[in-house]
Amino acid sequence: MTSPDSTSPRDPEAARRKAAEAARLARIFGDVLPETTGDERGDGGGRSDNDEWLRSQVPPHHG
Repeated sequence: MTSPDSTSPRDPEAARRKAAEAARLARIFGDVLPETTGDERGDGGGRSDNDEWLRSQVPPHHG
C-alpha cells in the first residue's frame, strides 16, 4: 500500500503537483539553508567581521 502523497515515475501529474508545491513554499519561505557555506564560496578573504570584532576587544595592555 502506498501513501497518497507518494509519487511514482508512472504518475507525472503527481510529480508536477509536488514540484509546484515545492516552488510555492520556496516563494513563501525562501531558502532555509544556502547551497554552499561561506568557506566553500571563498568570499571574505579568510577574515570575517567576527575577527575584526575580536581584535577590537583586546585590551590595550595586551597589545
